[in-house]
Amino acid sequence: MQNHPVYTDNDPQTEYSTLNLGPTHPATHGVFQNVLQLDGERIVSGVSTIGYIHRAFEKIAEHRPFYQITPLTDRLNYCSSPINNMGWHMTVEKMLNIQMPKRVDYMRVIIMELARIADHIVCNGVLGVDTGAFTGFLYMMEYREEIYEIYEEICGSRLTTNIGRIGGFERNFNTIAFNKIRKFIQKFPPVLREFEALFNRNRIFIDRTRDVAAVTQEQALSYSWSGPILRATGVDYDVRAMEPYSSYEDFDFEVPVGENGDVYNRFLVRNEEMWQSLRIIEQALNKIEKEPSDIFHADVPAFYLPPKEEVYNNMEALIYHFKIVMGEVETPNAEVYHAVEGANGELGFYLVNDGGRSPYRLHFRRPSFINYQMYAPMSRGMLLSDAIINMSSLNVIAGELDA
Repeated sequence: MQNHPVYTDNDPQTEYSTLNLGPTHPATHGVFQNVLQLDGERIVSGVSTIGYIHRAFEKIAEHRPFYQITPLTDRLNYCSSPINNMGWHMTVEKMLNIQMPKRVDYMRVIIMELARIADHIVCNGVLGVDTGAFTGFLYMMEYREEIYEIYEEICGSRLTTNIGRIGGFERNFNTIAFNKIRKFIQKFPPVLREFEALFNRNRIFIDRTRDVAAVTQEQALSYSWSGPILRATGVDYDVRAMEPYSSYEDFDFEVPVGENGDVYNRFLVRNEEMWQSLRIIEQALNKIEKEPSDIFHADVPAFYLPPKEEVYNNMEALIYHFKIVMGEVETPNAEVYHAVEGANGELGFYLVNDGGRSPYRLHFRRPSFINYQMYAPMSRGMLLSDAIINMSSLNVIAGELDA
């Protein structure tokens, strides 16, 4: 980390100030707290506390049928909720040994990469705001809105999407949705180039971010970091590349890495990831054209809810609908872990099932919770203004922190 003055024991001759950074402080970007000891504007020590927005998602999930857990995952990292939805669906599908059609995999990839772009727009935009530059944030919000319009066309929701189902999607992508996706990948690249031009070589921004909160590869790995902040240190770990899921092995993309793990490198890595996401989406659109256009879910009637019109007019569909909704379908005794590359890092679902209608045990590996553990130790000796920028670059989302 940075070469700041090293504080050992508190000097009895020095009077320190105590600052509660949160849980309602506007600079914390969320409902969490750091109790800081300050020597002037420099942080002597700090203690991070969480739990202000704890909603017991894991315990609630253990009392819900599998398909009713999706809305809980929306509220983890709500800046990229479709990734959470897809990760949960794939976990259950892994337990049930459901093989997904290629077209469904590609549809999921499109949605997840759009969500990654939307998340990085927020993170890098807010980082600009915290260094005094509001323009980039406002400019990019228009394009996050376009991504939300794509969600809305596909599932009717925008922020907490509840998109898709165990076994695929609730409905096929229509022509309007595909047109909006193609329009977005044409319009967004010049905007992203302008955004980079505002910041990448901006002297004020570089001075505020370069060498701030620099982390070595060893430090990052010792705290189990993942995602863009780990890759910013130079570690090229990405779940999509190392443990491919949803047919990511069919795509040609690069894993961006940084050099010294500082705030500036985290910003650059997220920008480059948006370029790679655009590249992946374009490939997925081309691949979908080669697949049967009417497939949007796997053929698993015991777990995939039948269409409403069939439920109203077909006895077999009504029976399946009742059994799925009431959790009367047998499931295997199993223990599975499945991870996806969330916008903040490895988002994992550890599921223990005893054959019942609900998970016996479910644990979410939330990357924000893992990544945030290092915040107080790495802030030691740092100026308060730099600690705020460091927090922005970690992209700590309270819902993912306190699930």
